[in-house]
Amino acid sequence: QVQLVESGGGLLQAGVSLRLFCAASGRTFSSYTMAWFRQPPGKVREFVAVIHFTGGMTSYADSVKGLFTISRDNAKNTVTLQMNSLNPEDTAVYYCAADQYGWSTSSHDYDYWGQGTQVTVSS
Repeated sequence: QVQLVESGGGLLQAGVSLRLFCAASGRTFSSYTMAWFRQPPGKVREFVAVIHFTGGMTSYADSVKGLFTISRDNAKNTVTLQMNSLNPEDTAVYYCAADQYGWSTSSHDYDYWGQGTQVTVSS
């Protein structure tokens, strides 16, 4: 129903900014709430940010509020995560996820996932 592909990850030094991209295939992209999750090495997957399928609401993990921004462009079937002031604690595999008509910060509620993109931040 929807396929997701993340891109934009890489190796960076602390303090810099990076933008991640998620490209979605399918004709019903606008009906999907889109979220970003991340999984640091050796840790469980955690919520980062979510944008409602209407585009009218966003929510962020406390750890990234004021630093990360999620946005979507339904005309291009894309969702982005702008990450500023990166810290080594932000090192993780970042995943894009989709949940039709949803509103959740739990990974268990998302039905579709991308393959992930690695973000590594060195001090």
